[in-house]
Amino acid sequence: MADGYGHLPRGPKRLMMAARWSAQGLRAAWLHESSFRLEVVLALVLAPLGLLLGETGVERALLATTVLLVLPVELLNSAIEAVIERYGPEHHELAGRAKDMGSAAVFMTLAVTALTWLAILAS
Repeated sequence: MADGYGHLPRGPKRLMMAARWSAQGLRAAWLHESSFRLEVVLALVLAPLGLLLGETGVERALLATTVLLVLPVELLNSAIEAVIERYGPEHHELAGRAKDMGSAAVFMTLAVTALTWLAILAS
């Protein structure tokens, strides 16, 4: 949330509130988004595997972080979908486009992850 809209200035208390809101968001994603749960499980398996399979520090970092980058993109996609669903189930061209773009962002992140893994492990 932006500070210019009446929110408290940054400080230890504000930092704790932000951490709480983030934890609530992660909990909501875990409880309500099956795709997020699947991607978390995959990240728990693949990120450590990437650390083991990489031969250099750069390879290990690329293998692990590309997998982990899927999670925030999925969170953003889920947030877009939740906002759109808030306004009702009827079809609207812009709502459909926004949901498709969010889905495309997740797909592209997964594709980058797969290509990175293929490029590193095939070399």
